[in-house]
Amino acid sequence: MSQSVSESMTDVDSLNARKTYERIAFLYDFLDAPYEIAWKRALRRRVFEGLHGAILDAGVGTGCNFVAYPPGVKAFGCDASAAMLEKARARADKLGQLVELRCSDLTRLDWPDATFDGIVATFVFACIEDHEQAAALSELRRVCKPGGEIRIVDYRLSPRPLVRARQKLMSAWLNGTFAATYTPKTEDYFDQAGLEVIDETFIRSDVLKMIRLRPL
Repeated sequence: MSQSVSESMTDVDSLNARKTYERIAFLYDFLDAPYEIAWKRALRRRVFEGLHGAILDAGVGTGCNFVAYPPGVKAFGCDASAAMLEKARARADKLGQLVELRCSDLTRLDWPDATFDGIVATFVFACIEDHEQAAALSELRRVCKPGGEIRIVDYRLSPRPLVRARQKLMSAWLNGTFAATYTPKTEDYFDQAGLEVIDETFIRSDVLKMIRLRPL
């Protein structure tokens, strides 16, 4: 595939994902509320635990992570969807949370090299097409300081037959509503992006994994 065709495919996929979230932004918190109340909210502080300095909430969405930011950090957030960011700004105002929000695609981040001490992406790479994963990871590495840390939290397909069967039944809903999948292949691109795995931990049964990385 030529570079121009590959780039066009990437642009189309980015546009499609952005349109999905532009369309559902006003309903996103309502649609996600059952999961947020049942288990997501309890995990968010664990995901950000120990981070300090300047942190980037990559794919910030409507700002559900705001309540989990450690005290004293300088917080930034980005999302490709302007409508989702509008909801995030309203949430930040309501919470009195100081966070600089920018409309920026993960494959083309709007910050200089080595800006952040910590970067977190929760439920983001499951929404990124396979052929865009390396570019997004490379951008996170680029804006991460040497010695900094990147944390990725996303779904995984369970090896347990009954749980896997349920996930497969839910796949159409997950993809159609949130443009996401239970089978992101993010790990396949760590070496290409210049990232080293520090730790991998399942933080909810065997269906939700947190991967801690650092730039090589």
